[in-house]
Amino acid sequence: MTTVPAVPNVTPKGDAILQARGIVKRFGHVEALRGADFDAYAGEVTALIGDNGAGKSTLVKILSGVYAATSGQMTVDGKPVSFASPSDAHAIGIETVYQDLSVCPDLSPSANMFMGREALRPGLLGRLGFLDNPTMRRESAVAFQKLKVALKDMDAPIASLSGGQRQSVAICRAAMWAKRVVFMDEPTAALGVVQTARTLDLIRRIRDTGVAVVLISHNMRDVIQVADTVEVLRLGRRIASMRNTGITVPDLVGAMTGALDAVAEPGEQGVAA
Repeated sequence: MTTVPAVPNVTPKGDAILQARGIVKRFGHVEALRGADFDAYAGEVTALIGDNGAGKSTLVKILSGVYAATSGQMTVDGKPVSFASPSDAHAIGIETVYQDLSVCPDLSPSANMFMGREALRPGLLGRLGFLDNPTMRRESAVAFQKLKVALKDMDAPIASLSGGQRQSVAICRAAMWAKRVVFMDEPTAALGVVQTARTLDLIRRIRDTGVAVVLISHNMRDVIQVADTVEVLRLGRRIASMRNTGITVPDLVGAMTGALDAVAEPGEQGVAA
């Protein structure tokens, strides 16, 4: 087993809220995951990194219910789970912010926050399908305020907002419904410097609510800024799990590419496989 530069191994807080062991995924003759492991902890940011083709997207889609694993086991709060669809993951508090954001540009921020989960008016009007727009707007405003997100216009269509504000709406929507885990797929990829800084602050605020945040990113500097733990995939397997205390960009690049092969110092475990 190839090892990577060791960093101090600080024990995560409690047991993993989401854990995967031996995840295998085959697409015909192609084996995208070859026994991958993964752990995410409540109140922490776990970065999932790896070179193109490492299996990151496939693993996240399995953990969020988009794909079914060919084999392997998943647990949430220590209990075995299996997802037939993303709805199953949503039902136990797992949400995903995809790179394309999956927002409706013609709807307002509050309508996007409740998209697919619309609140209905009480009584007969609700049974007839009338939406409770005031409630959705009020609860959305509370969610934005909780995460310190300021929108220039709560009633404007999403299309009129900046890229950073659209990103904030998508992230706040996930945070509002997530009880356990939020996956974020390249949340800063299309953002400028200022918007990236705001998004990283938003990730920290979600972490501080006690939710586990899983960040998938190619930006190693973003990873170092916000991650508590870094999980590294290579060729469909987890080859390293490193606590972020003194970690550097060369450490991460070396782990991803296999360019570095170092032995951990006595008493330190920079590798989990």
